[in-house]
Amino acid sequence: MSVEVIIPENMPRRGSPWLQGLGRLFLRLRGWKLVGELPNERKVVVVLAPHTSNWDFVIAASVWLALDLKLSYLMKQEAFFWPMKGFFMDIGGIPIDRSRPQSIIRGAVKWFREHDGVWLGITPEGTRKKVDKWKTGFLRIAHEARVPILLVGIDGTTQTIVIDKVLEATGDHTTQAAELREYMNHKFSGVNPQYHL
Repeated sequence: MSVEVIIPENMPRRGSPWLQGLGRLFLRLRGWKLVGELPNERKVVVVLAPHTSNWDFVIAASVWLALDLKLSYLMKQEAFFWPMKGFFMDIGGIPIDRSRPQSIIRGAVKWFREHDGVWLGITPEGTRKKVDKWKTGFLRIAHEARVPILLVGIDGTTQTIVIDKVLEATGDHTTQAAELREYMNHKFSGVNPQYHL
């Protein structure tokens, strides 16, 4: 794996050498690399886009494990079945009921307020298929919890995960979600680009 980033002091660490080794091994075998600058923040909402393939999760998880980053992520509860449930939980998985979006937002905000040193990963499309607009939950969570948003691009054409930029939620969630979707979809080409362009 090629990692061209510096680990910032305030980034929460998992402290698991074997998971770190597993992440690095997978990325090296698959030929993916990581570039960019990680923010020196204890709390962050991490947005990965464009999300167009089941491989996105495997690649992203390999990256945060390789970095020894303590990151949690929201995932549909249906995915937490045996024998994968234990592994998903071990690497930060939080099962959610997608039929209750408001409770997800409230729960995530409460989680941020009650914990120190937590990064939360979200895919704003909410699905691997093509969508006309992003869900705004990640912006609502960041705005209400008062934490920054880190944009991370997945580029299938260059096999690169790009740590792009940090920004704040403006409060105009619908407009900001549309602007960020356009920005990410034009800057990065997902593993299956036909699902986001």
